[in-house]
Amino acid sequence: MITGVTVAVIAGFATFLVRTAIENANRPSTPIDILGFNPDIIGNDPRIDALKADAASAMQESKLAGSREGRKPFGPDDSVEIPKEAPGGGGFLPADFPPGSSPDPGSNKALGKQMNAAMGWESEWGCLEKLWDKESHWNERAMNRYSGAYGIPQSLPGSKMASAGSDWQTNPATQIKWGLGYIKGRYGSPCGAWGHSQRVGWY
Repeated sequence: MITGVTVAVIAGFATFLVRTAIENANRPSTPIDILGFNPDIIGNDPRIDALKADAASAMQESKLAGSREGRKPFGPDDSVEIPKEAPGGGGFLPADFPPGSSPDPGSNKALGKQMNAAMGWESEWGCLEKLWDKESHWNERAMNRYSGAYGIPQSLPGSKMASAGSDWQTNPATQIKWGLGYIKGRYGSPCGAWGHSQRVGWY
């Protein structure tokens, strides 16, 4: 009798293992994202895209007007301003910048290079460097004067970056993390985002 019970237990356990293995094999695989971003959350928003396109047009018009009026050549700084306090939104109040701190674009860029490599995009560093040079000069406090986009990756609105951390208003690492997740979800890689930016003036 004991032998019969033992055989029944072993047979039942073996059946459980086989069934579990089959279920796991048939379960759809989910790619692992080291940043923890779900591209479906980032998504495309036609209203935001329209705001970006309008801002790019306004920048272009300003550039043309400046050249006609003999003003100094249009430079990337013309589209970026540094607000006195970090913008709020998405349940966050505007925040004071940490006292005594100032942006360090060089350190931000070095951090961005490391995080970009961790994504497996080492060969596309040049694209990311140029993209965020154009967007914000790697300044975590940069705000686009035409659209209100904010931070190193120029998130619109800035509060979207809260999905990467509640310190999105002032922390370059949080902004970079969100920006890389956005690029992966929408363009696949930095060179995809840079190519789009070169074609239409925004990404």
